[in-house]
Amino acid sequence: MAKVTYLGHAAFYIEGKGLKALVDPFLSGNPNSAWKPSDIKELNFIFITHGHDDHLGDTVQIAKETQATVVTNAEISGFLSSKGVKCHAMHIGGRYTFPFGRVKLTPAWHGSGITDGDKMLYGGTPCGFVIEVDGKKVYHAGDTGLTMEMKLLEAENIDLAILPIGGNYVMDIDDALRAVEFIKPRKVIPMHYDTFPVIKADPQEFKAKVGSLAEIIILEPGQSYEI
Repeated sequence: MAKVTYLGHAAFYIEGKGLKALVDPFLSGNPNSAWKPSDIKELNFIFITHGHDDHLGDTVQIAKETQATVVTNAEISGFLSSKGVKCHAMHIGGRYTFPFGRVKLTPAWHGSGITDGDKMLYGGTPCGFVIEVDGKKVYHAGDTGLTMEMKLLEAENIDLAILPIGGNYVMDIDDALRAVEFIKPRKVIPMHYDTFPVIKADPQEFKAKVGSLAEIIILEPGQSYEI
């Protein structure tokens, strides 16, 4: 059975048959992180939604230590490959079948600049992921505002949607509610809130507003949920 563990901010660990993966592993610089990079022992994939430091995070260190393959857009793949990281490049709308299941890149409205020392590099187009494992579909939205493209995800029959609710840089609670109305997932985990004061939000308020539209799963960093 597929299982997700919330690591704080937008970082998750996803397990299933043939899959031990991190999404956006912002761990060492994350004040709410449940894990440190050194806690990651078994890993075969890392999914990166965009190039910002609070999502690219500890990718280079973890990928080199575990030999995990990073799945991300072509531009970030190029950057990481130059650092000696093994990558599988994709782009928006692309779908690929991995040994554990299919992955599709979805649109996200955000930025994707990569900080490399004192330089800011072009990080391509930000994305979300639909990850299929153990017969379940998990949608990690990445950093995004509300977008009409989310309506297309209704046809994907998403089992679990992981949506930002913190506002300012991403959707706030009201827009995340509209995203739930568009996507119609069975279950939702809110993310990307309370890491910094500017993205403070109450997940219980989100849960109350969603009501019966979907089951809301509120996880503390370090907690897991079986889909």
